[in-house]
Amino acid sequence: MIIRKATMTDAKGIAKVHVDSWKTTYRNIIPNEFLEKLSYVQREKLWEHNLSKVVDYVVVAENDNGEIIGFADCGKRERNQVDHSGDLTSIYLLEEYQGKGIGKQLMKQLFLQFQKWGYNRVFVEVLEDNKTRYFYEYYGAELMKSDKITFSGSELNLLIYQWKNINEVLAKL
Repeated sequence: MIIRKATMTDAKGIAKVHVDSWKTTYRNIIPNEFLEKLSYVQREKLWEHNLSKVVDYVVVAENDNGEIIGFADCGKRERNQVDHSGDLTSIYLLEEYQGKGIGKQLMKQLFLQFQKWGYNRVFVEVLEDNKTRYFYEYYGAELMKSDKITFSGSELNLLIYQWKNINEVLAKL
């Protein structure tokens, strides 16, 4: 298993993980009609754009065959107006690689980057029914608030968590 900084040539592999992991992670959470319409080509274009942004940091996990099986990214959302803070925007793994410590390794790389940027607070948004919230809670994320969002015609609860001390998270990772 290799964890490394993503490059532009990784967009296709990241897109595949993005689509496939959404279909398993969000099954019965967001409308299945939306999940069925997810496109590798559209997600690849999205990731080509994301990887070209200097302000984001993206890492990938590769299996022993050099295939991308997971990714994570972070940065600072435009709506985040808190000084010295950033946002963990995603961690996704193919279902068969979940529960093996890879998500932990990906998250550690993001928090090391937050530390390099001099951030002392990190936010993450997660749907209430997404089990990943327990992963974040285990590593010390504290629930700040809950918002209602409409996604593909369904009303969902969006939870906003924060970590107030990056060094404490890194010590646990």
